[in-house]
Amino acid sequence: MASSEGANNMPKQVEVRMHESHLNPVEHRSRNICVQFCQSLHRNLLLTLTVFGVILGAVCGGLLRLATPIDPDIIMLIAFPGDILMRMLKMLILPLIISSLITGLSGLDAKASGRLGTRAMVYYMSTTIIAAVLGVILVLAIHPGNPKLKKQLGQGKKNDEVSSLDAFLDLIRNLFPENLVQACFQQIQTVTKKVLVPLPVEEPPNVTDSAIAVVNETAAPEAQMVIKKGLEFKDGMNVLGLIGFFIAFGIAMGKMGEQAKMMVDFFNILNEIVMKLVTMIMWYSPLGIACLICGKIIAIKDLEVVARQLGMYMVTVIVGLVIHGGIFLPLLYFVITRKSPFSFLAGIFQAWITALGTASSAGTLPVTFRCLEENLGIDKRVTRFVLPVGATINMDGTALYEAVAAIFIAQMNGIDLDGGQIVTVSLTATLASVGAASIPSAGLVTMLLILTAVGLPTQDISLLVAVDWLLDRMRTSVNVVGDSFGAGIVYHLSKAELDTIDSHHKGHEDIEMTKTQSIYDDMKNHRENNSNQCVFAAHNSVMVDECKHGEFQLCL
Repeated sequence: MASSEGANNMPKQVEVRMHESHLNPVEHRSRNICVQFCQSLHRNLLLTLTVFGVILGAVCGGLLRLATPIDPDIIMLIAFPGDILMRMLKMLILPLIISSLITGLSGLDAKASGRLGTRAMVYYMSTTIIAAVLGVILVLAIHPGNPKLKKQLGQGKKNDEVSSLDAFLDLIRNLFPENLVQACFQQIQTVTKKVLVPLPVEEPPNVTDSAIAVVNETAAPEAQMVIKKGLEFKDGMNVLGLIGFFIAFGIAMGKMGEQAKMMVDFFNILNEIVMKLVTMIMWYSPLGIACLICGKIIAIKDLEVVARQLGMYMVTVIVGLVIHGGIFLPLLYFVITRKSPFSFLAGIFQAWITALGTASSAGTLPVTFRCLEENLGIDKRVTRFVLPVGATINMDGTALYEAVAAIFIAQMNGIDLDGGQIVTVSLTATLASVGAASIPSAGLVTMLLILTAVGLPTQDISLLVAVDWLLDRMRTSVNVVGDSFGAGIVYHLSKAELDTIDSHHKGHEDIEMTKTQSIYDDMKNHRENNSNQCVFAAHNSVMVDECKHGEFQLCL
């Protein structure tokens, strides 16, 4: 009876428990969702604050434009925190480039570093050429330029023409700086100057000295304008020269092996210290980026008029940047690595936002390092080599922008470019973007090369300055995305070689540990043998002394 009653009661207990626990999963789920949301918010707090800073800066800038004209000093004070952010980021560029290149290349052998560099250069050049071609196709299809627009915008400031040969030679000169300390704050540039040179006075034949004196007094020598070229040092870090030197320095250090271990440890520690400083600065970046964007929007004059006049030009550039950075590069990453590009983009979102706010690839470099190494787990040997080089020569957004701007200026002046000139624009845009320094508005400087190569008026460049503040930020963000995808692709292609190097180093370390252990064991055994011998000798000496003492007593 007891067992039957227990059997009858069991289903009721089960039913009660099921009914009691039926509501618990809802409560647990709601709690889990809240906990996960809080954890996610805490984990992505910096990213959330940065995005909020961008939105806040744009909204505040738009609202302040509606107010009465703001004093320039007030605008300067609003943008001042952003200026401090740019200074702090640029302050870290030099130690970061030095430490990252040396530590990255010292951990590779010469063959591996050569293959790594070859893959990176193939990626850089191919994507830059594709970006320039995409810009040419879009500007020819949309046709934003109109001769009527030139009448509305007026004439621009006249600029000096730049020789393509001089620019190429300057690029080579800067790659080999004569003074490494000077390269930290100056770079060389060919400058053309117009100088008045007096014409030599020809002496007429069969004329006496007195007659010559009379001629010289009456006829003043004429002068003509002569163009002379010279080399001058301009302010700005020679990033290309520093990268070239420290690449060679890191490869040479890697060949020295154990002899250079102390130097490798030093630069590893330096790199870790710089990254700690980057983490500190990043918590200040939301405020700095908000102030930068707000100050830029307030300082623009006639924003509505400029948007109306150059709206189609801006649309052409932005559409090209979105296609290249948002479609082509993720698709290329997926085709090569077979991994999700969306998770990759989520990992570098902080770097993209920072590039959008600072408009500097070099200034964003510390943040890009942090995103790729910590968020995406890319090998430091790849990021420390690929990213500094990419921030200097891989500028997909700049190449696309320059191609669009050059053909837009031709359309605005009613000039029809033939096929050869269009090819020249594409190639020159690619090479000019490689030579462009990773500083804000470098695209406007290199634009002179393209216009001079095709024979277009260079004074119209100043007409595009009004919208360059926005396009510069967008193309810089595409440059950073291109560098990041390049690091991911190179890491995927080089992973097997890096694993082989790691296993080789691990085996070498195991052998060294075995040797050290065997030496330690030999020393230990040697010490034990010596101690045993000492004990045995002491024991014998005691026995001898005791025997002698016994004999002495017997004699007595």
